[in-house]
This record gives sequence, C-alpha cells and structure tokens, in this order.
Amino acid sequence: MARNPFYVYALKDPRYKPAKAFYIGKGTGNRAWEHQANIDDSEKGLLIKAILDDGSKVLHTVVADNLSEEQALKIEAELIAAFGIRSQGGLLTNRVRPNPDNISRKVKVNIPDGCYEKAQMGLELLKSAVMELAKANPSGIKNSDAAKYLGLQSDYGGGSKDYLSYSLLGILMKEGRINRNERKRHEAVSE
Repeated sequence: MARNPFYVYALKDPRYKPAKAFYIGKGTGNRAWEHQANIDDSEKGLLIKAILDDGSKVLHTVVADNLSEEQALKIEAELIAAFGIRSQGGLLTNRVRPNPDNISRKVKVNIPDGCYEKAQMGLELLKSAVMELAKANPSGIKNSDAAKYLGLQSDYGGGSKDYLSYSLLGILMKEGRINRNERKRHEAVSE
C-alpha cells in the first residue's frame, strides 16, 4: 500500500488545561517542529517564544497523517475554518484562512506510483549510514562531518549548502535516535 507523505498538525499551548491549539498546519517531514527551530516575529512566533520563556514546551499533535497534499490542504482548511483565526475573532494565530474551493488548483505535482517508496528506501539507507558514523564517534559529529565523510556535500550552483545531511540529522533527532549536545555535535542515543 502506498504511503502518502503529508500530515496535518496542531501546535498547542500547554499552559492551558487542556492544552489549547494556537496554530494548524500541513506538512511533510519535520515541518511541525520547524516553527520552534526558526522562531519569527509573527503572532505565532511571539506565542512560541512566550511558551518557551515560561519554561514550557510547545505541544505538537499530528491530527491526521498518510495524506495526499490535496487531502492535507482540505483538512487544514476545515480545521482553520472551525477554530477561526485571531484576526477574525478565532483562536488560531494562522495569518490566512485557506479557501477550500481553490485547493485542487494548488496541487501541481504529479507523484508517479512507487516514487515515494523508492525515496523512503533510499532515506532508510542514508539514515543508517549517518547512525553508523555517529555511533563510531562517541564525542559526536557535525553536519559537515556527515556531508563530507558520507559524500553528501552539495555543489548546487557553486554553493555548498549541505541541506541533505541537515535533513537526515533532523529526522534522526525527531525519531529520538540522535541528540545534539552543548557543543553542537550530534551524538547517537544509546539503545
């Protein structure tokens, strides 16, 4: 059975009992966790900062997964409409309320059968290689180590943005298999 990579998530404020949703989104991979990694000066970003400043952690809830992009967009739109956005008297810090009528026009990528599965097989092999490298270096590895020693360095347009190895380390951190230490090195978690 083909697995679809999209999911819909809610960011919640744990300072309320029960925790209160303040943002609804759709994404793939680590998207739900990127908001905390890259805090901006939006209403959502300021709320995340306030939660962290209070010594709490933003709660991440995957509402639905194994979705096509179109399914994820529809569910996201329905949830945002149900909760409402703050600028219009609702609960969410989302800036815009999507229009469900335009969703099918937004999805422009055709995904051939088997393409996702091939990518996931390759991803598992890459993650395994990064884990072996991390386990062989107990003091930890840097992104540049993974990129350099596993041949994952980028030369896109003459630049050297090693996003692939950053993505792999991020996925392994989300899975709880690697931690980032105070020296900004990545260590394998003991099993």
